[in-house]
Amino acid sequence: MALSFAVVASSSSIMCKATNANNHSHLQDLSYIKRAALISDKSAGFTSPHPNFGCVIVTPSAEVVGEAYLYAQGTKPAEVLAVEAAGERCRGATAYVNMEPGDCHGDHTAVSALVQAGITRAVIGMRHPLQHLRGNAIRAFRSQGLQVDVLGEDMQSKLVEEARKACLLVNLPFVYRAASRVPFSVLKYAMTLDGKIAASSGHAAWISSKLSRNRVFELRGRSDAIIVGGNTVRRDNPRLTARHGGGHMPIRIVLSQSLDLPEEANLWDLSDVSTVVVTQRGARRSFQRYLASKGVEVVELDILNPRDVMEYFHDRGYLSILWECGGTLAASAISSGVIHKVFAFVAPKIIGGKNAPSPVGELGMVEMSQALDLIDVCFEQIGPDMLISGFLQPIPDLTPTIPSEDETFAIDPTVAPFETSIIFFYKTWDLYGAFSNFSPHPIQMPDEDGNYVTWFSVEHYYQANKFIGVSNPLAQDCIDKIKSAKSPEEAARLGRLTQRRHPHLVRSDWESVKIDVMYRALKCKFSIYPHLNSMLLSTAGSVLVEASPHDLFWGGGRDGEGLNYLGRLLMKLRSEFLGESSAASENTCIAL
Repeated sequence: MALSFAVVASSSSIMCKATNANNHSHLQDLSYIKRAALISDKSAGFTSPHPNFGCVIVTPSAEVVGEAYLYAQGTKPAEVLAVEAAGERCRGATAYVNMEPGDCHGDHTAVSALVQAGITRAVIGMRHPLQHLRGNAIRAFRSQGLQVDVLGEDMQSKLVEEARKACLLVNLPFVYRAASRVPFSVLKYAMTLDGKIAASSGHAAWISSKLSRNRVFELRGRSDAIIVGGNTVRRDNPRLTARHGGGHMPIRIVLSQSLDLPEEANLWDLSDVSTVVVTQRGARRSFQRYLASKGVEVVELDILNPRDVMEYFHDRGYLSILWECGGTLAASAISSGVIHKVFAFVAPKIIGGKNAPSPVGELGMVEMSQALDLIDVCFEQIGPDMLISGFLQPIPDLTPTIPSEDETFAIDPTVAPFETSIIFFYKTWDLYGAFSNFSPHPIQMPDEDGNYVTWFSVEHYYQANKFIGVSNPLAQDCIDKIKSAKSPEEAARLGRLTQRRHPHLVRSDWESVKIDVMYRALKCKFSIYPHLNSMLLSTAGSVLVEASPHDLFWGGGRDGEGLNYLGRLLMKLRSEFLGESSAASENTCIAL
């Protein structure tokens, strides 16, 4: 089942449960919840793989006293930032959040911040899409005596559905990914009025206007990755940057079955952003080595098709992918069912040409009745061009709870869940996501001078240690930037980029000490946070596997070929903590 939105202006009263009858202005409620969705969108592209969160705190006199959004994964929750902004004026106020808080670090930070600040009511735009987080915050709020209204459940009307749609749209990538197990994929192309994406000669610059191209930069900046095919690399030699200077830079992905790619290409320049080439297993091993020598990551799949590629990048934690490919690959992606939305820029130009390429290749359709209809179509004029956008697949219905692996196995015994003796973790919103080195738990560790300072996360400390002890001003500058990075992901980007651009700045003994650096940071983290220590000890008897499909050192790899050093270190720590606990118990018994 999928949601179909038909937003119609309505003066009908809002229907609420009797327990929710109060003096609040429901129209104001909807205005504030849409504002929470609007401000949450400011971090689009940076929060991945987390949703976009926004929080607005409003007093009984309808005064906005605090509002904030999640800046990036691993930073302070929007609710915490909004409470800090509002201060004592939170007492008796209402908190509006576009999505149910997802406290995925074991410490319930967002919920606790609102409860302890004296918030008495929470209005929630939508429940959390992930099954293991869904409903947890709502139950926690209600158990603490807060009144909770959930759009579409406790509040219903045409106007409520409009506000709920705003909350869904701002987190479409997260919603689609949770429901379909593939990243949210957008197909973007520019064509002439007669449906051509290039002249018969292949020349394609420029079909659309500069204003349209700026909009494309915005679309790229909201995506985790951009995909092109080998033909696009050979013909256009694109750079696929998000914008001119600053901002989020999506990974570039090239799909090429035969690896018939040029040795010189802009995409092999990794000075600003990484490139991943996905190919079929065994293709041109010599060229794979050549790409690897330039730092380009090569991923081999048994069969190169869009569905398998998207499932792979889903496992890597990607939320949103922009397809900027030619007609052949676009048709294959559509046929595979992995394209969810289309952005078509139509320029008022006619170029003609029987052999001029079109944006979508052969789909095997012979009658107009077989044509694919877009859903929720929008039209927008951008300079001289027309942007037509719409969905190829309906927005998933979040009313049913996404079944757990055990529930799925009960329904279909052929779907075997993970063995209970193995616990997988990877991204910070996983069930055991707090085990990740990217989780937002500050630690006290010494800096290069031996002075204890606060590091925002394990990842901050780990990345900075790559350059500690190097007598070069650039190395110290990099350490300072990593220290002040607003999120673990930003710290990782800074460390990896410097390591790639300036390998001479990396300490000479890094490969031999990096495991110990990670171990010391993890030990500090699990020693100072009791709830994390309890979570780790609760896994006794289970094998811990960092489930990254591409990190073959810290992670377990796609097929278990990885070294899983992060999982190993956590199991080592668990053993040490259990030993200490056992020794403490023995000493207590002796004393008695």
